[in-house]
Amino acid sequence: MVLADDEVELNEPALWVQRGAPPVMMRPHRHDDLELNLVHAGRLEYLFGGSFLRVEAGEVALFWGGTPHQLVEPGATPTDVSWVHIPLTEVLSWALPTEQMAVLLRARPVVVPTDALVRDAAALFESWHHDVLDSGYGTVVMLEAQAFVRRVLTRAAQDDAEVRTTPYTPDPRAGAAGRAAAMAQFVAEHYRSPITAADVARAVHLSPSHAMTLFKRVVGTTVGTYIARCRVAEAQRLLITSDRTTAEIAHASGFTAQSSFYDTFRQVCGTAPGDYRRTFR
Repeated sequence: MVLADDEVELNEPALWVQRGAPPVMMRPHRHDDLELNLVHAGRLEYLFGGSFLRVEAGEVALFWGGTPHQLVEPGATPTDVSWVHIPLTEVLSWALPTEQMAVLLRARPVVVPTDALVRDAAALFESWHHDVLDSGYGTVVMLEAQAFVRRVLTRAAQDDAEVRTTPYTPDPRAGAAGRAAAMAQFVAEHYRSPITAADVARAVHLSPSHAMTLFKRVVGTTVGTYIARCRVAEAQRLLITSDRTTAEIAHASGFTAQSSFYDTFRQVCGTAPGDYRRTFR
């Protein structure tokens, strides 16, 4: 499968801390970082892993950026968010418990209220924002970030056996967004099977041409590319967390041929599956 270079943005891994209004995202993006979003005011709305996700003021979202995700166009309410990216290589060096790493690498964000974590999460994030500008504080930021991530995961495990998310139904007037989300959800549930764009269209009772046009307009990428990205994200997770062979991982991720798996993985990640595994393990 050939993927268009401009259909999903690939951000390079890096320690990154910013604060401000959500950016306009014309298409999904992905990155090999752990991402933290702290919403100070307003709300964030994502198309993530086939579902719409809402993060309200006073909540923090934690997720691996390897799954393609896209902010929905912000509404009229002003939104103020702190954004933190932590390279996956750094997160793996923390030696988190296996069950917590499994949670982090799922295609489902963890969302918890900040008042259940630390006394003043906003002040902590603000200190990171200033400290990353001073190279002498990089180690301190990483240590504090590790402790914060462990708090989030511990709290999530206490609240529910499953990771809590806050899905929502789009405004009924936004029919295209709802249909696109339903297609993305179908892909998220069936990408391990040999599905086609026609199968996705059939799931929402649309003609293939209409469904493909709608999905491209709302999500910013084709259905075929979205399927491939979901498969690659699953392969990345299995390469990091399991000892399966690359052939087994290709099959488990939904690829029907080894050659297709290698070509698509290299195109998305910029490296071969074996090299990717060695880098992160």
